[in-house]
Amino acid sequence: MVLAYHIIFSAYGFWLPNDPRGSWSDFVGRWELVRFGKATKVSTRYSVAAVEHDRRLREEARQALKFPPVEFTGRQALAVAHGFNQARLEGKYVVCGCSILPEHVHMVIGRHERPVGRIVGHFKAKATRRLGEEGQWPDAGRPVWGHGNWKVFLDSPADVRRAVDYVSANPAKGGKPPQRWSFVTPVSY
Repeated sequence: MVLAYHIIFSAYGFWLPNDPRGSWSDFVGRWELVRFGKATKVSTRYSVAAVEHDRRLREEARQALKFPPVEFTGRQALAVAHGFNQARLEGKYVVCGCSILPEHVHMVIGRHERPVGRIVGHFKAKATRRLGEEGQWPDAGRPVWGHGNWKVFLDSPADVRRAVDYVSANPAKGGKPPQRWSFVTPVSY
């Protein structure tokens, strides 16, 4: 039985549909990106983020986007967190772990009757709205988030603890300080 979900979703321009490490996309929908290859759909349950790839080519593809890739500032990350908290309250979600990184988000969310994809959409929508309300998004026509999300279904207390530990440690991997959000409920397994 699923106890929780580890979800990852990216800011616009971080993980492209034809990323050489793989993606969750079936097709490349932007003409600007087609010249960088076909979609690289993977169905693995493990992270492919560390897979060796041509970083120069990936960066060229990012620069070919219609809008510049999003990299959240500290103030923007705080506005995103405020939006996440609002979604958590509205949806009655239990958030067991959260890291808001400059280009993507990791969350561990307790099982819920709502499908996980809709939960992610709820978080994205509230964060986007909050960015605007707090004056942290300069252009309402510029996208904030990439399409889709990556999810792992956690079906044991050990899996949930491992995912929470991974999410908690993630900021340090990028040289960022630890994050402690008031809307995160500590795991009690």
